[in-house]
Amino acid sequence: MARVWISSGGPEDIEVRFPYDPALVAKVKRMIGCRWHSKGKYWTVPRTNGTVETLLFLFKGEAVRVDLTLRPPLGEILNAVEDELKLRGYSPRTRKVYRLHVERFLKSVGKPPQDVLPEEIRSYLLGLVDQKRVSVSYHNQTISAIKFLYKYVLRQFQPVAEVPRPKKERKLPAVLSREAVARLLNGMDNLKHRALFALVYSAGLRVGEVVRLRVEDLDEERGQIWVRGGKGRKDRHTLLSEVALQTVKAYRKSYRPENWLFSGTPEGRHLSVRSVQKVMERTKKKIDIPQQATVHTLRHSFATHLLENGTDLRYIQELLGHNNPKTTQIYTHVSRRELRRIQSPLDTLPLKHKGLMAAEKEPPQHPT
Repeated sequence: MARVWISSGGPEDIEVRFPYDPALVAKVKRMIGCRWHSKGKYWTVPRTNGTVETLLFLFKGEAVRVDLTLRPPLGEILNAVEDELKLRGYSPRTRKVYRLHVERFLKSVGKPPQDVLPEEIRSYLLGLVDQKRVSVSYHNQTISAIKFLYKYVLRQFQPVAEVPRPKKERKLPAVLSREAVARLLNGMDNLKHRALFALVYSAGLRVGEVVRLRVEDLDEERGQIWVRGGKGRKDRHTLLSEVALQTVKAYRKSYRPENWLFSGTPEGRHLSVRSVQKVMERTKKKIDIPQQATVHTLRHSFATHLLENGTDLRYIQELLGHNNPKTTQIYTHVSRRELRRIQSPLDTLPLKHKGLMAAEKEPPQHPT
Protein backbone atom coordinates (compact mmCIF):
# COMPACT_ATOMS: atom_id res chain seq x y z
CA MET A 1 0.00 0.00 0.00
CA ALA A 2 1.25 3.46 -0.92
CA ARG A 3 2.67 5.73 1.79
CA VAL A 4 3.03 8.78 -0.46
CA TRP A 5 0.31 10.11 -2.78
CA ILE A 6 1.19 12.61 -5.51
CA SER A 7 -1.77 14.20 -7.30
CA SER A 8 -2.80 17.28 -9.25
CA GLY A 9 -3.57 20.29 -7.07
CA GLY A 10 -4.64 22.50 -9.92
CA PRO A 11 -2.99 24.12 -12.93
CA GLU A 12 -0.11 25.54 -10.85
CA ASP A 13 0.40 23.08 -7.98
CA ILE A 14 0.99 19.41 -7.24
CA GLU A 15 -0.30 17.91 -3.98
CA VAL A 16 1.79 15.56 -1.87
CA ARG A 17 0.13 13.59 0.94
CA PHE A 18 1.59 11.10 3.41
CA PRO A 19 1.15 10.02 7.07
CA TYR A 20 3.19 12.19 9.39
CA ASP A 21 6.82 11.13 9.34
CA PRO A 22 9.69 13.54 10.07
CA ALA A 23 11.84 11.82 7.43
CA LEU A 24 9.18 12.34 4.74
CA VAL A 25 8.62 15.93 5.85
CA ALA A 26 12.34 16.60 5.49
CA LYS A 27 12.27 15.21 1.94
CA VAL A 28 9.33 17.31 0.72
CA LYS A 29 10.88 20.44 2.27
CA ARG A 30 13.75 20.07 -0.18
CA MET A 31 11.35 21.14 -2.95
CA ILE A 32 11.59 24.86 -3.72
CA GLY A 33 8.29 26.65 -3.07
CA CYS A 34 6.72 23.83 -1.04
CA ARG A 35 3.83 24.79 1.28
CA TRP A 36 2.06 22.99 4.12
CA HIS A 37 -1.75 23.22 4.20
CA SER A 38 -2.76 22.54 7.78
CA LYS A 39 -6.49 22.47 7.06
CA GLY A 40 -6.26 19.78 4.38
CA LYS A 41 -3.14 18.22 5.89
CA TYR A 42 -1.16 18.05 2.67
CA TRP A 43 1.79 19.74 0.97
CA THR A 44 1.88 21.53 -2.38
CA VAL A 45 4.81 22.18 -4.67
CA PRO A 46 4.85 24.36 -7.81
CA ARG A 47 3.97 22.46 -10.97
CA THR A 48 6.88 22.68 -13.44
CA ASN A 49 8.47 20.35 -15.98
CA GLY A 50 10.21 17.59 -14.08
CA THR A 51 8.46 18.15 -10.73
CA VAL A 52 6.95 14.66 -10.62
CA GLU A 53 10.29 13.06 -11.52
CA THR A 54 12.03 15.10 -8.79
CA LEU A 55 9.45 14.01 -6.22
CA LEU A 56 9.87 10.38 -7.25
CA PHE A 57 13.61 10.74 -6.82
CA LEU A 58 13.22 12.32 -3.36
CA PHE A 59 10.85 9.58 -2.23
CA LYS A 60 12.91 6.79 -3.78
CA GLY A 61 12.52 3.66 -1.68
CA GLU A 62 9.02 4.60 -0.54
CA ALA A 63 5.74 3.16 -1.84
CA VAL A 64 4.57 6.03 -4.07
CA ARG A 65 1.34 6.40 -6.02
CA VAL A 66 1.01 9.08 -8.69
CA ASP A 67 -2.26 10.42 -10.09
CA LEU A 68 -2.88 9.18 -13.65
CA THR A 69 -3.45 12.78 -14.79
CA LEU A 70 0.23 13.45 -14.06
CA ARG A 71 1.45 10.43 -16.01
CA PRO A 72 3.09 10.89 -19.40
CA PRO A 73 1.61 8.80 -22.24
CA LEU A 74 3.42 5.69 -23.43
CA GLY A 75 5.01 7.52 -26.35
CA GLU A 76 6.64 10.07 -24.05
CA ILE A 77 8.01 7.34 -21.79
CA LEU A 78 9.51 5.52 -24.77
CA ASN A 79 11.01 8.77 -26.07
CA ALA A 80 12.53 9.41 -22.64
CA VAL A 81 14.05 5.91 -22.71
CA GLU A 82 15.44 6.58 -26.20
CA ASP A 83 16.93 9.94 -25.14
CA GLU A 84 18.59 8.47 -22.04
CA LEU A 85 20.06 5.62 -24.10
CA LYS A 86 21.49 8.12 -26.57
CA LEU A 87 23.01 10.24 -23.80
CA ARG A 88 24.68 7.15 -22.36
CA GLY A 89 26.15 6.21 -25.72
CA TYR A 90 24.22 3.01 -26.44
CA SER A 91 24.35 1.73 -30.02
CA PRO A 92 21.36 2.18 -32.38
CA ARG A 93 20.68 -1.57 -32.27
CA THR A 94 20.65 -1.66 -28.46
CA ARG A 95 18.40 1.40 -28.34
CA LYS A 96 15.92 -0.29 -30.66
CA VAL A 97 15.95 -3.55 -28.64
CA TYR A 98 15.53 -1.83 -25.27
CA ARG A 99 12.73 0.37 -26.54
CA LEU A 100 10.83 -2.67 -27.87
CA HIS A 101 11.24 -4.55 -24.59
CA VAL A 102 10.00 -1.55 -22.57
CA GLU A 103 7.04 -1.08 -24.91
CA ARG A 104 6.01 -4.76 -24.65
CA PHE A 105 6.32 -4.64 -20.87
CA LEU A 106 4.23 -1.49 -20.43
CA LYS A 107 1.53 -2.68 -22.83
CA SER A 108 1.35 -6.00 -21.00
CA VAL A 109 0.99 -4.54 -17.47
CA GLY A 110 -1.49 -1.94 -18.76
CA LYS A 111 -0.63 0.77 -16.27
CA PRO A 112 1.94 3.53 -15.77
CA PRO A 113 5.33 2.10 -14.78
CA GLN A 114 5.34 4.03 -11.49
CA ASP A 115 2.26 2.06 -10.38
CA VAL A 116 3.66 -1.35 -11.27
CA LEU A 117 4.48 -3.45 -8.21
CA PRO A 118 7.64 -5.59 -7.95
CA GLU A 119 5.55 -8.76 -7.98
CA GLU A 120 3.90 -7.65 -11.24
CA ILE A 121 7.32 -7.28 -12.85
CA ARG A 122 8.24 -10.79 -11.70
CA SER A 123 4.90 -12.11 -12.98
CA TYR A 124 5.57 -10.57 -16.42
CA LEU A 125 9.02 -12.18 -16.58
CA LEU A 126 7.66 -15.54 -15.44
CA GLY A 127 5.10 -15.34 -18.26
CA LEU A 128 7.92 -14.92 -20.77
CA VAL A 129 9.69 -17.98 -19.42
CA ASP A 130 6.73 -20.31 -18.75
CA GLN A 131 4.26 -19.38 -21.49
CA LYS A 132 6.31 -17.88 -24.32
CA ARG A 133 9.38 -19.96 -23.52
CA VAL A 134 11.80 -17.24 -24.56
CA SER A 135 15.54 -17.87 -24.68
CA VAL A 136 17.85 -16.98 -21.81
CA SER A 137 19.35 -14.13 -23.83
CA TYR A 138 15.89 -12.68 -24.56
CA HIS A 139 14.99 -13.04 -20.88
CA ASN A 140 18.20 -11.25 -19.88
CA GLN A 141 17.65 -8.46 -22.42
CA THR A 142 14.15 -7.87 -21.07
CA ILE A 143 15.46 -7.53 -17.52
CA SER A 144 18.18 -5.11 -18.66
CA ALA A 145 15.63 -2.94 -20.49
CA ILE A 146 13.17 -2.86 -17.58
CA LYS A 147 15.94 -2.07 -15.10
CA PHE A 148 17.16 0.73 -17.37
CA LEU A 149 13.64 2.21 -17.42
CA TYR A 150 13.33 2.29 -13.65
CA LYS A 151 16.90 3.13 -12.72
CA TYR A 152 17.83 5.80 -15.26
CA VAL A 153 14.53 7.17 -16.58
CA LEU A 154 12.13 6.96 -13.62
CA ARG A 155 14.87 7.09 -10.95
CA GLN A 156 13.11 4.32 -9.04
CA PHE A 157 15.39 1.35 -8.56
CA GLN A 158 13.42 -0.33 -5.78
CA PRO A 159 10.82 -2.08 -8.02
CA VAL A 160 13.58 -3.94 -9.88
CA ALA A 161 16.19 -4.24 -7.13
CA GLU A 162 15.29 -7.84 -6.32
CA VAL A 163 14.65 -9.08 -9.86
CA PRO A 164 17.02 -12.05 -10.38
CA ARG A 165 18.86 -12.71 -13.59
CA PRO A 166 18.72 -16.13 -15.26
CA LYS A 167 21.65 -18.45 -14.98
CA LYS A 168 23.90 -18.07 -18.02
CA GLU A 169 23.75 -20.76 -20.67
CA ARG A 170 26.94 -22.43 -21.74
CA LYS A 171 26.17 -23.23 -25.35
CA LEU A 172 28.88 -24.26 -27.74
CA PRO A 173 28.86 -22.24 -30.97
CA ALA A 174 27.78 -23.92 -34.18
CA VAL A 175 30.67 -24.34 -36.60
CA LEU A 176 30.74 -25.23 -40.30
CA SER A 177 33.43 -27.44 -41.78
CA ARG A 178 35.77 -25.96 -44.35
CA GLU A 179 33.97 -27.97 -47.01
CA ALA A 180 30.61 -26.56 -45.95
CA VAL A 181 31.96 -22.99 -46.09
CA ALA A 182 33.25 -23.68 -49.61
CA ARG A 183 29.84 -25.04 -50.67
CA LEU A 184 28.16 -21.95 -49.22
CA LEU A 185 30.39 -19.49 -51.09
CA ASN A 186 30.29 -21.51 -54.32
CA GLY A 187 26.49 -21.61 -54.09
CA MET A 188 26.21 -17.82 -54.32
CA ASP A 189 25.75 -16.67 -57.89
CA ASN A 190 25.51 -12.97 -56.96
CA LEU A 191 29.01 -11.43 -56.92
CA LYS A 192 28.05 -8.85 -54.27
CA HIS A 193 26.81 -11.55 -51.91
CA ARG A 194 29.86 -13.73 -52.52
CA ALA A 195 32.21 -10.83 -51.75
CA LEU A 196 30.33 -9.97 -48.56
CA PHE A 197 30.24 -13.51 -47.21
CA ALA A 198 33.89 -14.07 -48.17
CA LEU A 199 34.81 -11.09 -45.98
CA VAL A 200 32.66 -12.33 -43.08
CA TYR A 201 34.37 -15.75 -43.03
CA SER A 202 37.89 -14.64 -43.92
CA ALA A 203 38.02 -11.92 -41.25
CA GLY A 204 35.65 -13.17 -38.55
CA LEU A 205 33.32 -10.18 -38.94
CA ARG A 206 29.97 -9.71 -37.29
CA VAL A 207 27.11 -9.10 -39.70
CA GLY A 208 26.65 -5.57 -38.32
CA GLU A 209 30.33 -4.88 -38.99
CA VAL A 210 30.49 -6.11 -42.58
CA VAL A 211 27.48 -4.06 -43.74
CA ARG A 212 29.07 -0.91 -42.26
CA LEU A 213 32.40 -1.31 -44.03
CA ARG A 214 33.41 1.64 -46.17
CA VAL A 215 35.45 1.38 -49.34
CA GLU A 216 38.52 2.87 -47.65
CA ASP A 217 38.37 0.40 -44.73
CA LEU A 218 40.13 -2.28 -46.81
CA ASP A 219 43.89 -1.67 -46.64
CA GLU A 220 45.25 -3.65 -49.58
CA GLU A 221 48.90 -2.82 -48.93
CA ARG A 222 48.91 -4.00 -45.31
CA GLY A 223 46.41 -6.80 -45.88
CA GLN A 224 44.10 -5.56 -43.14
CA ILE A 225 40.49 -4.54 -42.62
CA TRP A 226 39.75 -1.60 -40.35
CA VAL A 227 36.60 -2.38 -38.37
CA ARG A 228 35.21 0.91 -37.07
CA GLY A 229 33.03 1.04 -33.98
CA GLY A 230 32.53 -2.69 -33.52
CA LYS A 231 30.77 -4.18 -30.52
CA GLY A 232 31.38 -1.97 -27.50
CA ARG A 233 32.21 0.92 -29.87
CA LYS A 234 35.72 -0.44 -30.36
CA ASP A 235 37.87 -0.11 -33.47
CA ARG A 236 40.11 -3.01 -34.46
CA HIS A 237 42.10 -4.42 -37.36
CA THR A 238 41.58 -7.91 -38.72
CA LEU A 239 42.75 -10.02 -41.65
CA LEU A 240 42.17 -9.14 -45.29
CA SER A 241 42.39 -12.43 -47.15
CA GLU A 242 43.94 -12.41 -50.63
CA VAL A 243 41.06 -14.52 -51.98
CA ALA A 244 38.51 -12.21 -50.37
CA LEU A 245 40.36 -9.17 -51.73
CA GLN A 246 40.27 -10.48 -55.30
CA THR A 247 36.55 -11.23 -54.94
CA VAL A 248 35.92 -7.71 -53.61
CA LYS A 249 37.96 -6.21 -56.47
CA ALA A 250 35.79 -8.03 -59.02
CA TYR A 251 32.69 -6.85 -57.16
CA ARG A 252 33.87 -3.22 -57.03
CA LYS A 253 34.72 -3.25 -60.72
CA SER A 254 31.19 -4.42 -61.53
CA TYR A 255 29.14 -2.47 -58.93
CA ARG A 256 31.40 0.59 -58.34
CA PRO A 257 30.42 1.37 -54.71
CA GLU A 258 31.34 4.91 -53.67
CA ASN A 259 30.85 5.27 -49.92
CA TRP A 260 29.58 2.13 -48.24
CA LEU A 261 31.32 -0.98 -49.56
CA PHE A 262 27.95 -2.75 -49.68
CA SER A 263 25.27 -0.18 -50.42
CA GLY A 264 21.58 -0.78 -49.82
CA THR A 265 18.29 1.01 -50.28
CA PRO A 266 17.32 3.79 -50.05
CA GLU A 267 20.28 5.31 -51.87
CA GLY A 268 23.05 6.47 -49.57
CA ARG A 269 22.50 3.79 -46.92
CA HIS A 270 24.43 0.60 -46.33
CA LEU A 271 22.97 -2.86 -46.85
CA SER A 272 20.74 -3.87 -43.96
CA VAL A 273 21.56 -6.71 -41.57
CA ARG A 274 18.23 -8.34 -42.37
CA SER A 275 19.05 -8.38 -46.10
CA VAL A 276 22.24 -10.32 -45.41
CA GLN A 277 20.37 -12.77 -43.19
CA LYS A 278 17.83 -13.38 -45.96
CA VAL A 279 20.64 -14.17 -48.40
CA MET A 280 21.93 -16.77 -45.94
CA GLU A 281 18.47 -18.31 -45.58
CA ARG A 282 17.95 -18.55 -49.35
CA THR A 283 21.39 -20.05 -49.95
CA LYS A 284 20.93 -22.72 -47.27
CA LYS A 285 17.81 -23.94 -49.04
CA LYS A 286 19.74 -24.46 -52.29
CA ILE A 287 22.75 -26.35 -50.98
CA ASP A 288 23.67 -28.91 -48.34
CA ILE A 289 24.24 -26.64 -45.32
CA PRO A 290 22.96 -27.26 -41.76
CA GLN A 291 19.71 -25.32 -41.38
CA GLN A 292 20.71 -23.99 -37.95
CA ALA A 293 23.68 -22.16 -39.49
CA THR A 294 23.49 -18.35 -39.50
CA VAL A 295 25.70 -15.56 -40.79
CA HIS A 296 27.31 -15.46 -37.33
CA THR A 297 28.21 -19.14 -37.71
CA LEU A 298 30.84 -18.03 -40.24
CA ARG A 299 32.51 -15.92 -37.54
CA HIS A 300 32.58 -18.94 -35.23
CA SER A 301 33.95 -21.06 -38.08
CA PHE A 302 36.71 -18.51 -38.77
CA ALA A 303 37.90 -18.66 -35.15
CA THR A 304 37.67 -22.45 -34.90
CA HIS A 305 39.50 -23.05 -38.17
CA LEU A 306 42.30 -20.67 -37.14
CA LEU A 307 42.65 -22.56 -33.86
CA GLU A 308 42.76 -25.90 -35.68
CA ASN A 309 45.51 -24.50 -37.90
CA GLY A 310 47.61 -23.75 -34.81
CA THR A 311 46.98 -20.00 -34.43
CA ASP A 312 47.60 -18.76 -30.88
CA LEU A 313 44.41 -18.04 -28.95
CA ARG A 314 45.64 -14.55 -28.06
CA TYR A 315 45.83 -13.56 -31.73
CA ILE A 316 42.35 -14.94 -32.36
CA GLN A 317 41.08 -12.86 -29.42
CA GLU A 318 42.50 -9.69 -31.01
CA LEU A 319 41.10 -10.50 -34.45
CA LEU A 320 37.62 -11.12 -33.02
CA GLY A 321 37.73 -8.04 -30.79
CA HIS A 322 37.05 -9.90 -27.54
CA ASN A 323 37.80 -8.06 -24.30
CA ASN A 324 37.90 -11.18 -22.15
CA PRO A 325 40.07 -14.15 -23.17
CA LYS A 326 37.45 -16.45 -21.62
CA THR A 327 35.10 -15.48 -24.44
CA THR A 328 37.61 -16.73 -26.99
CA GLN A 329 38.40 -19.91 -25.05
CA ILE A 330 35.01 -21.35 -25.95
CA TYR A 331 36.47 -22.25 -29.35
CA THR A 332 38.82 -24.72 -27.70
CA HIS A 333 35.73 -26.83 -26.95
CA VAL A 334 34.72 -27.10 -30.60
CA SER A 335 38.15 -27.44 -32.18
CA ARG A 336 38.87 -30.90 -33.63
CA ARG A 337 42.65 -30.48 -33.52
CA GLU A 338 43.15 -31.70 -29.95
CA LEU A 339 40.20 -34.12 -29.95
CA ARG A 340 41.84 -36.14 -32.70
CA ARG A 341 44.83 -36.82 -30.45
CA ILE A 342 42.73 -38.26 -27.63
CA GLN A 343 41.92 -41.96 -27.73
CA SER A 344 38.74 -43.25 -26.15
CA PRO A 345 39.42 -45.75 -23.33
CA LEU A 346 37.07 -48.22 -25.06
CA ASP A 347 39.55 -48.46 -27.94
CA THR A 348 42.29 -49.66 -25.55
CA LEU A 349 40.39 -52.57 -23.97
CA PRO A 350 41.42 -56.17 -24.87
CA LEU A 351 38.02 -57.03 -26.32
CA LYS A 352 37.47 -60.33 -28.14
CA HIS A 353 35.41 -58.66 -30.87
CA LYS A 354 36.03 -55.12 -31.99
CA GLY A 355 33.93 -53.24 -34.48
CA LEU A 356 30.46 -53.54 -35.84
CA MET A 357 31.42 -56.02 -38.58
CA ALA A 358 32.76 -58.50 -36.04
CA ALA A 359 29.55 -58.26 -34.06
CA GLU A 360 27.47 -58.91 -37.18
CA LYS A 361 29.29 -62.23 -37.81
CA GLU A 362 28.26 -63.66 -34.46
CA PRO A 363 25.30 -66.09 -34.58
CA PRO A 364 22.04 -64.57 -33.35
CA GLN A 365 21.24 -65.17 -29.72
CA HIS A 366 17.84 -66.76 -29.11
CA PRO A 367 16.13 -66.31 -25.77
CA THR A 368 15.91 -69.52 -23.75
